[in-house]
Amino acid sequence: MENISRFFQQCFFLPQPTLTEQNLPDQFGRVFIVTGGYAGVGSALAKILYSKNGIVYIAGRNAEKADVAIRNIQKAHPLSKGKLYFLKLDLADLSTIKASTEDFLSKESRLDVLVNNAGVMNSPVDSVTAQEHELQLGTNCLAHFLLTCQLTPILERTAANSGPASVRVIWAASLEIENSPAGGVPFNEYGNPEVHKSNTFSNYTASKVGDYFLASQFARLHRIQESAKGVVSLAFNPGNLHTDLQRHSSSALVWILDKLMLFPAVFGAYTELWAGWSDCIKPEDSGKYIWPWGRFGEARQDIQAQLEFGGNAEFFWDWCLREVKPYL
Repeated sequence: MENISRFFQQCFFLPQPTLTEQNLPDQFGRVFIVTGGYAGVGSALAKILYSKNGIVYIAGRNAEKADVAIRNIQKAHPLSKGKLYFLKLDLADLSTIKASTEDFLSKESRLDVLVNNAGVMNSPVDSVTAQEHELQLGTNCLAHFLLTCQLTPILERTAANSGPASVRVIWAASLEIENSPAGGVPFNEYGNPEVHKSNTFSNYTASKVGDYFLASQFARLHRIQESAKGVVSLAFNPGNLHTDLQRHSSSALVWILDKLMLFPAVFGAYTELWAGWSDCIKPEDSGKYIWPWGRFGEARQDIQAQLEFGGNAEFFWDWCLREVKPYL
């Protein structure tokens, strides 16, 4: 019953979002990175931030799509004092990410919020990254982990000169963590996450738990480091949304979900907005999980248990660190 209750609380009769483009304070002078910022939820968030005069880096692989998104956002808000830039970022190839972060660091001296928004879902069986990791695990978790590691120093420096809990890194999880394997991310006898060769959806659910694990571990590890106490790390379920994530799902399934459960992408942006910008969030909230459209919640009990010292969250962080070490 607890699982059913949690499912309904994240899908139906949702409270109205409390932080939107209508009441977000001015963001002039603040700098943000939104991965996957030229489509779906990421684009909706970039539009809101730019409308409030923020400096937004839209990170992704496709410069043409980014250019279209940037022009559309600028056209919608011609009076904005903000800035929009494309940041080339290939999350399917770890070897390219350092160049992306160096490009950003050559232009900016601060980073207020890193939004690890991009992701892939239900990718075809046997899809892998350039480093031969399962595509969803590699893109959704490993690449964002590496990106975050490389940007942590600038996040720390920004936090040292900013208000409490105003500098954040937020990680996109999903309602589908409720359908993940026992423990969230299972490990094999070799100490690696278990990858299903035929069940791509199971791999997706595990990758989303992985993002929650990374958010939690970032918070735990940085809480004890004086230099990084100001950086808040949170994971969030953006909500059930109509976005490009469903492009690998059957058309019949998408139609059913669209009619019954899916909301416009902007509502996912409201969840991200609350996670990254709400003044309700305090330093002690770092590591928590956020439900649509901006409120604290929890995952399954067996997943929550893995956040403790010595649990799968720690194992997953350590595995990610080993895998990305050659590219740091």
